[in-house]
This record gives sequence, C-alpha cells and structure tokens, in this order.
Amino acid sequence: MRDERLFALFEPIDSLPGIGPKLRPVFERLVDGETVWDVLLHLPEKWLDRRVKASFEELVSGEVATVQGEVHSYKAPYSDRAPHRIQLFDGTGFLTLTFFRADPRWLQGQFPIGKERIVSGVVGEFQGERQMSHPDYIIDPAKPERPPAVEPIYGLTAGLSNKRFHNAAVAALDHVPDDLPEWLRSDLLAERCWPSFKTALIGLHAPDIYDEARFAKCRERLAYDEALARETVFAFARLSRSQKDAPPLRSDSQPLNEVAKCLPYKMTSAQIRAVKEISEDLEQPHPMRRMLQGDVGAGKTLVAILAAVKAVNAGYQAAFMAPTEVLARQQFDSVASLLEPLGYQVAALTGRDKGASREGTLIGLADGSIQIVAGTQALFQQGVHFRKLGLIIVDEQHRFGVMDRMRLASKATAPHMLVMSATPIPRTLAQAVHGDLDISILDEKPEGRQPIETRIISDTRIDEVIDAVGRASARNERVFWVCPRVDADDDDSSAIQRSRMLQEQLNVPVGLVHGRMRGEDKDLALEQFRTGQTRILVATTVIEVGVDVPDATIIVIERAEGFGLAQLHQLRGRVGRGQKKSYCILLYRPPLGDLAKERLETLRRTEDGFEIAEADFRLRGPGDLLGVRQSGAVDYRVVDLAAHADLIPVARTDARYAIEGDPGLTGERGKALSLLRELLSPLVRERQ
Repeated sequence: MRDERLFALFEPIDSLPGIGPKLRPVFERLVDGETVWDVLLHLPEKWLDRRVKASFEELVSGEVATVQGEVHSYKAPYSDRAPHRIQLFDGTGFLTLTFFRADPRWLQGQFPIGKERIVSGVVGEFQGERQMSHPDYIIDPAKPERPPAVEPIYGLTAGLSNKRFHNAAVAALDHVPDDLPEWLRSDLLAERCWPSFKTALIGLHAPDIYDEARFAKCRERLAYDEALARETVFAFARLSRSQKDAPPLRSDSQPLNEVAKCLPYKMTSAQIRAVKEISEDLEQPHPMRRMLQGDVGAGKTLVAILAAVKAVNAGYQAAFMAPTEVLARQQFDSVASLLEPLGYQVAALTGRDKGASREGTLIGLADGSIQIVAGTQALFQQGVHFRKLGLIIVDEQHRFGVMDRMRLASKATAPHMLVMSATPIPRTLAQAVHGDLDISILDEKPEGRQPIETRIISDTRIDEVIDAVGRASARNERVFWVCPRVDADDDDSSAIQRSRMLQEQLNVPVGLVHGRMRGEDKDLALEQFRTGQTRILVATTVIEVGVDVPDATIIVIERAEGFGLAQLHQLRGRVGRGQKKSYCILLYRPPLGDLAKERLETLRRTEDGFEIAEADFRLRGPGDLLGVRQSGAVDYRVVDLAAHADLIPVARTDARYAIEGDPGLTGERGKALSLLRELLSPLVRERQ
C-alpha cells in the first residue's frame, strides 16, 4: 500500500487547476504519465533571467533581456512585409521593437508616445541597431504586474504553452508534503551542499532568483534521489538472489581445456578472465546474473560455449536464446561445429522447426539427452520442458523484454543466467545501465582478426564504389550494401530502389532484406547470401547485429552521416570475419557538417568499440548510447548520464550498505528510503 503522505502526488493530472478533458491527454503525452508527480518530474530545460537591466547598454545580441524605457516614436510599415517599428529610449540609447502584421490601434494603445514601458524578449541586431521582435512581455511599470524574475523553460508539445505548463508545475508543488523525512545521509547533504527534496523541486520549477549554480545543485540532488532509488532496487535484487538456492555447477577444468585445444587460435587474456569469473559464479549456490559485454569480434560466443560446457559437465543442460531465427541458427552452427566432435549433443529449436524434427528435439530436452540447445522465443513456449536446465545464455539481451527472460527462467528452478551484448558502453557508464548485473568485459580481439579499412567517400563518387563492388563480386566475395530506409520513390538510397539499380547496373543477382519482410523471407535472403547464391545483399539495419558471413569483404553504408556511431560500428562488424582484407565504405551526402565529420573520422580512425562508444556518448549524449533503447536501461527521468555519471557509484555503495544493514527497511532511514522507492522506483523494472 502506498504511504498516505504520497497520495496527493499520485492524484491524476486533471486534479491540477486549468487542466480539463481537452488538456489532460496533452499533458499526459508530454510527461509520459498520468499523475501530478509526473508533471513535477518534467523538469525545465533552462531558465531565463527576466530581471530588469539597468540600461540598454547592457544588452547582448542573441540573449533574452528585460528593459525599461520611454516610448520615443512609432513608425508604420511601408509595405505588407515590413514591420511596425517602435523606438524606446532610456537615456543611454535606443531599442527598436518590431511587430509584423500587427494591429496598429493595438500597438498605439500598448505604446503611447512619452510613456514608460517594460519589455522582455530576445535581443537582436539589424543594420547596427539593437532591436527586439515581438517581445514576450509588454508591461506598464505604473501597474504592479512584472515579468517573473526567473522563468523556467520546458520542453513542450503541440497544444501546450510554456506559461500553461509552468502554472501547472507551480500548482503541483503544493502537492509535495512538507513532512517527508530526509532519506539522504546528512554527511552527503553537507558535503555536496544539496537542498532538501522539496526545496530542490521549488528551486527548479519556481525559483525566486536566477542562480545557475543553484539550479545545478537542485537538479543534482534530485538526480541522486533517482539514482539511489534505482540502486536500492538493484541492491534488493542482489540480496534476493543471494538468498535463493541455485544448483552449484561444479566441474573440473579438463573439459574446458579440451575445447580450448580444438581452437584454431589462442584465447585472449580477456576471454580467459571472463571464463574464470563466470566459472566462479556458476559454482555458487545462488543464481548467477552476469553480463558478458564485448566488442564486435571479441569472442563472446566462445566464452558462452565454455560456460555451457561447464554446466553440462556438472550434470545440467544449457540453453542459448537469440532474438531471431537467423541468429539462433548461426549460434547453433557455432556451438555444434565446436562441441559435437567432442561428443556433446546440441540441437536447435526455432519457429521453423515442425513435425518430427521438433518432436524429437522436445523429447531430447525433456529426457536430458540434448545437453545444449540454441533457439528463439520458441524455447519458452508451452510444451517445451527441460530435464535439468542449469544455465541460460541470452544473446543480444536488449532485444528481449524482462518477461521473455523470466519465461525461459521459469523452465527451471533458479537457473544461472548469462546475458551477452555486442554493444560497447563507456566503461564509466556500464554499471549505470546494468546495475543489477555483474559485468565481464572483453576488451581484446583474438589474434589474426583482420583489420577493416574504413573510407569516407562522397556519394558523388558512387559510380566508383559500384564498380569496386562489381569487381569484388566477380572475385566471389560478398558485399553488404546498407541503406537508411526501405522505400522512397524519389531517393535512390532506399533499399528497394538501390537493389534494383545494382542488379541492373552489375547484371548479377542481388539479395534484399529489410524489416517489412516476413521472418522466413529474411532468413532465406540471408541464407542465399551466405551460400553465395547472391553475392550482394542490400539491407537496412536489420543486419546490424550477429549476421556472420566470413566471405563478406565490403560493406557500403549510404547516408552514413545519419547513423549513430555505435550503429555504424556494429554494421562495420559484419565484415572482416574471414581471412581476406575487408573494407567499410561510408558514403555521405555533401555538404558534411563539422559534427558529422568528426563522428565519421572517429570511426575511420579506430576499431575500438569502447573508444567509439565514449565518442558517441560525448557527441550525441546517452539517448543513442546503445543504438537501440534497451529494456529498463536508459530510463532515467532526472539523471543526465553525461552530467551525473559520478553519482551512480556513490548511490550504489550507499544503497548496498543501507540494504545490508537494514534489509527490512524498518529503521528511521530505511522507512525514508521506502518512501523514495515509492516515488522513483516505479521507473525501474526489477530484473531477476
């Protein structure tokens, strides 16, 4: 039950004055919620200083300013396109106010010659004159009304003005209780000079003075509240797992050594370290929840295979789950080719399996004769039963929802779980995104991996690129050609148009795969490309992750300037998987802006996914950090990862000690933390 002190915050949005049936859905769409508290969580993006300046001499072009002066003159427009011009004088100089298509009677009523007026708006300059076009405020100083000294400015949506939203936010502040206990440690409050919770909300939504340092402190305080709420949820998840019984998967190292001896290359030290960390987790009597994070080509699949081998030799089954049939079949091929010669029983289970084949796999899983299975969501469907499932390995985990993983986990009693991601995240932020998981990072690539030469080319030279693609195809090499969109009649850079053009110009079979195709059609197109029936595959970003074609030596990415760095890096990883020299061609449409140029140059300069992730984060911010929005990953409402990353480890340590010391949250601070969780933990989906 929710604490009654919070009832007012969770009242519906239309309980605020001025929000009726028409405005309610507009507010709900903007704040992505339905309550008064959601309004308060929609924080201002900036604040405008509306204090009256001493003179016109202080005005700076491009800035918002508030000034007072005497109406000196009024000039009517000389044409319909020209503005009305009103000059104010304050003893130090003139300011021209411009109004386009205004009612002259209204203007003369607002600006009588010889009268003082206060105006506030953006200052500009035209032909050497200071001017202000359509001021936000026009006020008679003889009256008590004044512009707000500080005006919060919010992100808005159609049908909602800044003034209306600000009025709602100020009204929402009255719903914040005055008697909420302090859930932060007193030493941390003093050290960081943070205000109280309610004072921080007031300081952002209804500040009485313009103080940028104060705004930052208020935002920082609320960001820490959110980080602490999230980390408290994670701390409980860890505590809960530590209290669950799971089968300790103990076996000696001999089976792992046998697999390693069969490899055509030497394992990296990062792989060896990850295998050791995972093995230690698997031997514990509580469920492992570990993420294996590695760059493209870092060898995550091998580490996962060795984890599966350990589980099997401890007497349990292991299941690989991939988001698509193509990836699941690919995974099956990798596992089977390595382990079946050593006597392991491996199977695949996807939606494609029907009849006797499917029935045989289901029987093998149920009686335990199949030790390792690779599949899609078909693994957690009704009718699929495991004899002794001990380890679940989830590939490209961000493509699965929380419930998908839970459904597969329900096929066993407290199974161990390893999740894998090929999307590097800046090291400083990995725990912020995956705070409930232990993390193993593969930051090396196996020896012999071919470097990929990346070239940045204007699409005005596309004919040269097409000729190079034709020569590669003639050498029996495979070529990916990535387009930013599926179809657009007026744009050759769409996948359907480009595939037709390449087929006509090169006179070779060209495959096509995009997100609108049925699953079986996509699988067929990829299979034909892999086997060489088509040597050129035109695709959208559906081939971004996991598609493994060793004969692919060239990937062309059209309109590369429009993609995120992380996504470009993932796409580039589709080549360079064989023994031949590989190339990534980034085609851009000129002119190329400075930011886009810097991003593409970063990709050309390095293949280090973690360095690229850091650059992507610095240049584009956290919104595109993961290429795709991950379930429960970047769902902060207050925390700005670029500004507040240093708060995450502090909150994690704080939460861990608080929960370990008071797991029932029955103490004074524990009860306060319970309130914080009620306020902010609904934004976090607990991942067991």
